[in-house]
Amino acid sequence: MIAVDTNVLVRFLVRDDAGQSARAAELIRSSEIWISKTVLLETEWVLRSLYDFTPQRLAGALRALAGLGTVFLEDAGGVAKALNWFEQGLDFADALHLASAANAKQFATFDRKLARQAQLAAKVDALSL
Repeated sequence: MIAVDTNVLVRFLVRDDAGQSARAAELIRSSEIWISKTVLLETEWVLRSLYDFTPQRLAGALRALAGLGTVFLEDAGGVAKALNWFEQGLDFADALHLASAANAKQFATFDRKLARQAQLAAKVDALSL
């Protein structure tokens, strides 16, 4: 299994550099690939901020990537939850934080909007400090 960096995923998803995109696609097609949550987080940021991906386009692209038979995600169930919450309006980083905190009894934040969203979308007992 090969762990990949953000730039490999971006080249694979955006295909904006013919040579690098082809090498990324070949690697992903021919090898088992492991993607950490931190790489997904960075990939979301790059695609949103540099390539103007909408939340729906982003979620679709990441789901399609995760659905490839050679791709394995760190905490795939948590990532799936985070993508759903992201499409419902949560920031992807916040959604990933919430999904990663699934075993906690409460989620504390100074961000009142996030606390409300956590209670509504994630059904988490959120504390707004």
